[in-house]
Order: sequence, then C-alpha cells, then structure tokens
Amino acid sequence: MIRPTFRAAAVFAAGVPLAFGMLVANEEAWPFAVALLFLSGFALLTDSLLMLSPGRLDIDLRYPNVIMIGQPEVLLVHLRARSQRQAVIEARCDVAELLERPEPLLAPLNAEGEAVLPFALQARRRGIARIERLWLRWRGPLGLMSQIQVVAVEAEIPITPNTRAVRQTAIQVNEMNAYYGVKAQRQQGEGSEFEALRDYVPGLDHRSIDWKHSARHRSLVCKEFRTERNHQIILAYDTGHLMSEPLAGIAKLDHAVNAGLQLGYVSLRGGDRVGVFGFDSRVRLFSQASGGVNTFWRLQQATAELAYSEDETNFTLGLSDLASRLNRRSLVILQTEFVDTITAELMLENVERLAARHLVLFVCMQDPGLAATVDQDPFSVNAMSQSVIADEFLRERRIVMERLRRMGVHCLDVKAEQIGAEIINRYLEIKRLELI
Repeated sequence: MIRPTFRAAAVFAAGVPLAFGMLVANEEAWPFAVALLFLSGFALLTDSLLMLSPGRLDIDLRYPNVIMIGQPEVLLVHLRARSQRQAVIEARCDVAELLERPEPLLAPLNAEGEAVLPFALQARRRGIARIERLWLRWRGPLGLMSQIQVVAVEAEIPITPNTRAVRQTAIQVNEMNAYYGVKAQRQQGEGSEFEALRDYVPGLDHRSIDWKHSARHRSLVCKEFRTERNHQIILAYDTGHLMSEPLAGIAKLDHAVNAGLQLGYVSLRGGDRVGVFGFDSRVRLFSQASGGVNTFWRLQQATAELAYSEDETNFTLGLSDLASRLNRRSLVILQTEFVDTITAELMLENVERLAARHLVLFVCMQDPGLAATVDQDPFSVNAMSQSVIADEFLRERRIVMERLRRMGVHCLDVKAEQIGAEIINRYLEIKRLELI
C-alpha cells in the first residue's frame, strides 16, 4: 500500500497556489503553471519507482515459546532486502490485551540490506498471548511517498507463572541444606527429630548429653537433632476481584503465584509436602499436598490453573472448605487482599477459626499508590482530601493486621517485589522455631 507523505502534501499544496498565482499575474504563463504541477506529479512517481519494493523484502519473525509473568521476552523481526536500495524501516506490532503494547521501532537497513527489530513483550496476565500483525513502513529516497506493508502473524504464546525466579531461588538455597536436616544440627533448639549419637566434646551444650547411653557406653555421649520434615504446606490463594488489581503492571494474583512457586520449591527441597488451594465465591481448585522436588511440575500446573475472577471472595465458604480437607496440622500460606475493617470482619472470623487448629501465615501486598498519596504535598483541597482518605485506609489496614497477630496468625504486609523473599524468610523462621 503506497501513500503520499506529509512532505508530498506540503509540496503539492505549495505548488497549487504558486501555479494559480502565475496564471493570475499573466494568463500567458499557463504552460509554466502546468509544467510546475507536472513536475510535482513526476517527483511523486519517481519517488515511488525508486522506493524499496515489498516483494524484495524478506521478513523473518522469531518469537519466544513461552512468556513468564514479570519477565519480558523479545520478539525478533529480522528484515533482509534483496536489492541495493536503502530504507529506514518503521515497525509497529499489534498484540492482544494480555500483552503490553510494544513501543514502535525504527531501524535503517545496513550495508548488507539487513535490519533487526527487537520488540519487548511484557505480559499483563496469565493465559494465551496473541501477536496479531506487524506493520512496516518506509519512505522513498525523496521522502514523498511511503510504503506500508501489513504482515499477518496470528501467533499464540502461552503466558505462565515465573519459574525463572524459582531457578534463582534454587541457586540461592543450594548450600542451605542444613536448615532442612540434610546435615546434622548441633545447635540446641534447631530441631527436635533425633538424628544420631556422638561423643561429647567440650563446648557442646551439656543439656544434650544422654545420661542413659553415657552410662551404658561408660563415656559421655550427646544427642544430635535435625529439623523435622514432612510438614504439610498449603498455598491458599484468594482469586477474587481484589487480587486482579495490578501492581507494577502485574496482577496481585500473579505476584502471589510467583512467590508461592518459590516457596514451594524451597519446601519440597526441604522434605515438606506442598498443596494448592484456590477460592473466591466458591472453591476453584484443590491440589493434594505431595512431596519431593520431582513433583514441582504438579505445583506449576496447579498454580497455572488459577483463573482471574470478578466475584467477591466468600471467606466463610472457602476457608471452611479448606479446614474440612486438612486431616493434619498444616502451615497455611493465605495470600489475599481486603479493603477496610468492615469488609474484613468475615475474613477475620474465619481466619481465626482456621488458626485454631493450623498455623496460618497471612500475606498481603502493599499498594505504593496509597503511601504516595499520603506523602504528597497538599497543593489543593482535593489533594488534601485524597491524602486523608488514603491515610485512613492504611490505618484500618494496620488495625486488621494487629487483630490477626493477636489471634496467633503470622502476618506479612510487604511490597510486591519483596513478597517471594519475605515469605521464604518467614517460612524458614517458622521451621527453625518448630511452630508447625
């Protein structure tokens, strides 16, 4: 598709009044006026003929096999012209709503007639991303005409939870086996599961001496312990409409899923069993707890099935159903969201009922927009009222967290980018203190 550029329109617009002025000034100058208009048209035709033809432009698209939440991928568009004509290629990419619209790119063809355009693909939500079409535009050597080429792509790419963060976590905890009993624990209070007997040496805690076996062996021996294994960890996700709110361009539910996968890997590596539970107005998913690092793929598959919902969360139904499914004391990682103390009443009541038998870690994500609104300069009455309302929301949030702590619930209210590390740290602390 060939179209005139703004420059062509300006040249033609300037030529018409000039030719008309020549005719008004002298009627016998009409041949010059016609020649002027002819030259303008000839320039447009020449620019079209000298422009790079779409048939001589090869286009190769290389898109990723999968896009992970929070990890941008690259769509590479490789262009190669089978002619010596130079051009500056402007490209745009149309994508479906699950992806952020990539910024348009501009790249000149090099001496070999090639150009590479890297489009950044940033996912908003999990699902199937669609790259619909590619728009290319370049101009002729005179800049009067432009060629537009539309390339239908229609590619589908799955968007999955971020497992790269899990790999990074795996590297970081590779040398932390002592926390999970792979190595014997000699520190008193670091574990309660008997590991072995060893000869007592000065410096060891005398409370670990086993006097019965010492008498039998006629020498002092002490007990070694290790951290208990085979605990049951349940990753409970609120999939209601509040968890669909975006933070840093990603839905809160996806932040929660990524953090849960990191914790799941650490827990499975430590010998614990991990399950998944999802609910909003009704129970959406329950995956039985299983152990072993080789079952991590089941955890990935289960979290990938957690769908976004516009329903209001029913904590009474969801947490009661979860409590009825658990036949042993478990650590429940509840990742949810609330607005104020009024809407949190039913949530508090049911969390307290769940915490009566199980250990609950209540996790929420801070909204940086609220803190920014509170700290903004009161440059107007409207800004001042917004600051007061935001401060009231934060105050009620602190009240809810304090009430949960008094119920014996462990609470985390952290920034979205810190949620994975904070959950793992709190899990390790709970294991160290043997609270499960």
